[in-house]
Amino acid sequence: MSTSKILPLPVKRRRYGNLYEPDCPSRGVLDHVTSRWGSLILVLLQERTHRFSELARRIGGVSEKMLAQSLQLLEADGFVLRTVYPTVPPKVEYSLTELGRQVAPQIAALTEWVEKNLPRVMSARERKQKAAVGAR
Repeated sequence: MSTSKILPLPVKRRRYGNLYEPDCPSRGVLDHVTSRWGSLILVLLQERTHRFSELARRIGGVSEKMLAQSLQLLEADGFVLRTVYPTVPPKVEYSLTELGRQVAPQIAALTEWVEKNLPRVMSARERKQKAAVGAR
């Protein structure tokens, strides 16, 4: 009697994510790159490598905790490279990876659009608020 070895079927991997599926990890990635602090970090690192304190100074209103968390998430997703130099005190620099260099221009385009269109958005918001007050 001959025995044949049963090989497992190859795991079918999705070529792309699906943001509309509730359990798709692409949602987490989208959250990280479009978060308030994540998007600003990506845009700044597009300019050049920065140290933590430089990022903290350039991004008004971010706490050290939120900056550190955002950098860790972007690093875990493969967008940011954290380089530690063996000095006293340790010198740490942040730069974009190849993946980060691909996503940063997309986020920069969005942030530029927001800044350019802010007056129109604020006018729409004001009209909506006035209409809500008038309806009371």
